[in-house]
Order: sequence, then structure tokens, then C-alpha cells
Amino acid sequence: MPAKGKHRRPKSQRLTRSIAAAGTGGAALALPLMGAAGAHAATPTAAVSGASEKTITATPEKGAAEQVAAKKKATKTYTVKAGDYLAKIADEQDVQGGWKRLYSDNRSVIGSDPSLIHPGLKLAIGGKAAKAGLSQSSTKAPSTQSSKPSEASKTSASPTQDVADTSAGQAAASNSSGFSLPIEGATIGTAYKTAGSMWSSGYHTGVDFVAPTGTSLKAVGAGTVVSAGWGGAYGNQVVIKLADGYYAQYAHLSSIGVSAGQSVTGGQQIGLSGATGNVTGPHLHFEIRTTPDYGSDIDPLAYLRSKGVTV
Repeated sequence: MPAKGKHRRPKSQRLTRSIAAAGTGGAALALPLMGAAGAHAATPTAAVSGASEKTITATPEKGAAEQVAAKKKATKTYTVKAGDYLAKIADEQDVQGGWKRLYSDNRSVIGSDPSLIHPGLKLAIGGKAAKAGLSQSSTKAPSTQSSKPSEASKTSASPTQDVADTSAGQAAASNSSGFSLPIEGATIGTAYKTAGSMWSSGYHTGVDFVAPTGTSLKAVGAGTVVSAGWGGAYGNQVVIKLADGYYAQYAHLSSIGVSAGQSVTGGQQIGLSGATGNVTGPHLHFEIRTTPDYGSDIDPLAYLRSKGVTV
């Protein structure tokens, strides 16, 4: 009996070990399957997540680069020619917002007065002007014109080349007598001493030469510029002290080509006619005065005739 009992116990122990081994084996088989499934499930998710992150990161950078490139392409530079004014440039260049937008974008170059632009000035079309680069060009233009008028005329755009050459020829012709007309090819509008309540003095203190905006204006004789800039109702104006002590005033200019303190010769271009200030249309208001101030006027046509100029 004891022998039979001994035989049963080992069998029982072997069975227990087999079940335990089988259980262990089952667990061992299950774990790799769960791990593999987990690994396969995680892999595509990680891949998609990575791709999404790359796409999200790249899209804004590409969009910003395209916007910068488009902006650079849209902005261009325009060089002012003789006879130009902001409204004309804005219309020809299709500037959205008209001359006011053009002036706003180029205020750092033009300055506080939108009427004061000169040939050679560079304006940004379709974007803000770079103050440093463009203002440098604008400051060079007047100094070049002051010291070498003929060279300044050559730097103007080709459509105004003939006008510049004509002005140079007229300057040479006027040097023989020393005096010339302030404007060529214009008709006389309002005469000197015409009475009217619209003038504070009760009469017209100068003579009006009717001419389209952008017509060349000349110094009637040699002298020194005493003022050049905004003159209230006169708009853009230039006043020159002539060699004989009299003063010549030019008013309503669209562009000023000289500066205060500059010496000029008879027939030299000093600016362009326009319609700035208190006007009803483009013309040159011309006066001869005994002083640089308002109210000291004399008959301008009589003065020119006394200098041998045919009016």
C-alpha cells in the first residue's frame, strides 16, 4: 500500500507541473501577440502624426514666402518726369486709392506738401517707399539741377528731352539781351490791374499766362532765388531778385526746380506751370515787384518790354 501511494504522488506532481507549464506557455504565447498588435497599431498612428506635424509646419512658411514674393513683385519704382503731378501719375499707374494713396505711400520722399514733386524723384508704386534709398535720390536731384541745369534736364525721361533741349536753346538766346519771357507759347488771361473783389488789393497784381500744367517756366533775367515753396493762395511759388534790384514772382507751379539762395541765369528753367493754390485752372501768375513782398507790384509786361522782350 505504501508503495502504491508513492507511485500516485509523483504522477500527481507531474500533472500539476504540466498544467502549470501549459498555463505559462499560454501566457507566453498571448503576450507576444498582444505586443505585436500594439506595435502594429501604434506605428501608423505615429507615421500619420509625424506627417501632419510636418505639413502644418511647412504650410505657413510657404504661404509667408509666397506673400513676400508677391509683394516685391507688385511694388515698383516710378521716376517723376517734367509735367507730372500725383493725380496724373496715380491715374496712369492705376494706383488703387488715387493720388492720396500714392502720396501716403511716398510721404517720406515727397515731404509735407503733395504738390512739390520734381523731375528725377523716385516714387514707390504699390507699396511704401523706402525712406533712406529714395530720399537720397530726391535730395540729389535738386543739387544736380542747381549746379548743372543741362545735366539735370538730360536725366529726365525721354518724353521731356525735347522740352529740355528747347529750354536750353531759349536760355542761350536770352543771354544776348539778358531777359526773356517767363513762359513760351502761352496766351495772356487776366491782365494786370484788372479790378475785382476776389483780390484783397481790389485788383489783379500780376498778369496770368494761360498754359497747360507742366509747361516750362524760365527766369526772365539773371538773379538769385529768395524763396521757393508754398505761398498760400499763390500755391507753389518762386521769387527771384533780379540783377537790377526788382523781384519776379512765379505762382501756382506744379513743380519747383530751384531752391532759395540759388543763382539763376536769364532763360534758365525754374519750374513747371500748374494749378496749385487758389485757382480756377492751370496758368502762371507772374508779377514784378519792387520788394519781395505782396503789394509792391508794378506792370510786369511794361517791365519786360523795357528790357527789350517782345510780349
